Amino acid sequence: MKIEILGTGCAKCKKTKEIIEKVLKETGVEAEVVKVEDVEKILNYGVMVTPAVVVDGDLKTVGKTPDEKEVRKWISQ
Repeated sequence: MKIEILGTGCAKCKKTKEIIEKVLKETGVEAEVVKVEDVEKILNYGVMVTPAVVVDGDLKTVGKTPDEKEVRKWISQ
């Protein structure tokens, strides 16, 4: 599983990464977590507001920090 966090380094982007890493650790799910800060790559996903999260190429959320419940749902699919 590959999880991409799209954002240029704002506080919400950092919090999103923390939440995702926490849930992965708690559930024991293995995933590659990648921080995407390149604006051109972010725009290629059609994202205009960050943070955004992409799981295995599927855009899951845009413009908000996900909660742990959302992250658990994404990684269990």
